[in-house]
Amino acid sequence: MGVTKKKKKPIKINVNVSDIKGHFINRELSWLSFNARVLAEARDRSNPLMERVNFLAITCSNLDEFFMIRVASLHDLANAGYEQPDPAGLTPLMQLSALSVQAHRMIHQIYQTYHRSLYPALRRENIEILNIKDLSSKQRDEIKKWFMAMVHPVLTPVAINDKRPFPLVSSQSLYVFAAVTCNPEENGQNQSACALIEVPAMIPRLIPLSIKGKQAFVLLEDVISAHLDTLFGAVRVKPAGCFRVLRNADLAFDEDEAADLLIEIEKQLKQREWGQVICLEISSTMNESDRKRITSLLRIDETDIYMIDGPIDLTFLRTLKKHCSRSDLFYSPYFPQIPSIYGKTDLFQLIREQDLFLHHPYESFKPVIDWLDQAARDPDVLAIKQTLYRIGDESPIVESLALAAEQGKQVLVLVELRARFDEENNIHWARRLEQAGCHVIYGVTGLKTHSKITLVVRRDQDKVRRYVHLGTGNYNEITAKLYSDMGLLTCSEAIGSDATAFFNMLSGFARPKDWQALIAAPDWLRSKLSRLVEQATEAALAGKKANLIIKANSLVDPVLIERLYQASCAGVSIDLIIRGICCLRPGLKGVSETIRVRSIIGRFLEHSRIFYFNINGKESLFLSSADWMPRNLDRRIELMFPVTDPSIIRRIMQVLQIQLADTERSWLMDTDGQMKRVDKRGKKRLDCQQYFCDLAIRSASLSDQNSRPEKQSSS
Repeated sequence: MGVTKKKKKPIKINVNVSDIKGHFINRELSWLSFNARVLAEARDRSNPLMERVNFLAITCSNLDEFFMIRVASLHDLANAGYEQPDPAGLTPLMQLSALSVQAHRMIHQIYQTYHRSLYPALRRENIEILNIKDLSSKQRDEIKKWFMAMVHPVLTPVAINDKRPFPLVSSQSLYVFAAVTCNPEENGQNQSACALIEVPAMIPRLIPLSIKGKQAFVLLEDVISAHLDTLFGAVRVKPAGCFRVLRNADLAFDEDEAADLLIEIEKQLKQREWGQVICLEISSTMNESDRKRITSLLRIDETDIYMIDGPIDLTFLRTLKKHCSRSDLFYSPYFPQIPSIYGKTDLFQLIREQDLFLHHPYESFKPVIDWLDQAARDPDVLAIKQTLYRIGDESPIVESLALAAEQGKQVLVLVELRARFDEENNIHWARRLEQAGCHVIYGVTGLKTHSKITLVVRRDQDKVRRYVHLGTGNYNEITAKLYSDMGLLTCSEAIGSDATAFFNMLSGFARPKDWQALIAAPDWLRSKLSRLVEQATEAALAGKKANLIIKANSLVDPVLIERLYQASCAGVSIDLIIRGICCLRPGLKGVSETIRVRSIIGRFLEHSRIFYFNINGKESLFLSSADWMPRNLDRRIELMFPVTDPSIIRRIMQVLQIQLADTERSWLMDTDGQMKRVDKRGKKRLDCQQYFCDLAIRSASLSDQNSRPEKQSSS
């Protein structure tokens, strides 16, 4: 895919960094470090209480996905006998061993946070999750009536004995496990058995109680456990506890053999909940014999078993905030602002006058939605082409694309069906678009399409012109209120020409020989980034000044890390703002002394990718959909695009400078790879995310649009 270029000889410097073993942090351990920073937000008493509860739920949700994808992939490698070490020198088995230790420690900290910090704090605010035994007899009667009417008809008790084998339990479902003593049979002796009851996912786990002066709840699994006798008749039954399994959820199929990608992914989604068991969570109150029975039936290693001291799967805590009307327990409401410049009704005219920039969620995503809606209805618009990766549950963008097709416009949409855990939703929208008459494609074989681009072709008075939106985040109006991202609207001739070539590449066999402005992965982006870092290195070796600022979600790629080490050895000043995984070690003597790494965790999820290069006074600034990871550079279709408008460059550089000066949301990495909060002593307090909220409010005029703000953003 593309033109093969002659390889340059590597830069020679007098410091050996070619062997980066010991200079590289294991990817998975780095991810656990990131999740520990999310957990720290749940423990941070300076955050409002319900936001802390939400951070704890996010920590648990993150960990579930980590087990089902990353740990599962390591199990696959280990099962296949793969022994090649990663750049940190760890084989899959070594990684699994290290991850088990750290994951057990993290789960212990999660429940320590729940029991010692959040639960008592909730009680002080008269918000409480009660045990059935703590209820009055009247309350228990009310709960029983509700259970018999709403839950009992849904439940299916499954008996297990010698004649009834252990059923196949589905991933992420919660089960009540009960010990059963059967009636004497022909031999005149009691037989010991057990039973499973799946806690129905369609019924909320938090059951509200009517208690004056407080918001009280009981958990659905506790209600089921208290009423097992209604399910088993005269058979004696005793609740033993709950358990849950997580299974391998990584989709694996041969695209070349799949005649219809959509149908094949639908089949894989059905199989996902029956993959290999990766993790077993089991109530610590369960006795040893019952626990051994479950673990032996599931055939799971001891290292993959997690004893849970409390409610299993704390992601239900996310729903707690829906029951809470106390504004003082949340962040102050923030409404994404609509800059006054977007007051013009003709957005195409506005884009012709100047490039437009949006910084989400501080500035609203609504102008992008309005632009696509205008394009769908505009009789002068001839074609719309767009990539969709993660789409909202109720997407106005999809509706605009469907409307455009229904009105006779040429509409091409690439829907990425392999967007992990959004596959089912994307299949739904793909079918909706096809029914409306859009030409829907599902990507390039072997490559996941992660780029964020929209091309609108319009017949203006002077000529046919191409308008383009490029972004760092998804076309999802919900996450646009929660994720920090950037977007650019332009009618640049160079970008428009490249956008046409890009979509032709996706839909056909055309491969651009070169690009005027855009840089695409997998064929061009890696080499472009490498060359930029090398140029900075060459400049520094020649005694000239050079500095880089890289903001991304993850820094994993060993080749680019080695390039950064070489640049550091040459004297290039490098600041890395990496939210999640960072496999590079900063501050190593003779290797990375001029590199600084920080991570920002806060109310909004930092998601934008910004790459700044200053090489002997020549500045280059890019935005991108791609992180510095092998998957993004080698196995995905990504885009990086230049920012050339001086006013937009100033705005983006201000973002980088404010984040580098942040004292409230930042963590700094030390030489050992450990993250520590910024030392605030002697520094002016600065919360970068609050700064951008205040800046957006000041910058936006009090127009009619802003008097009807969007729904509150909250993470």
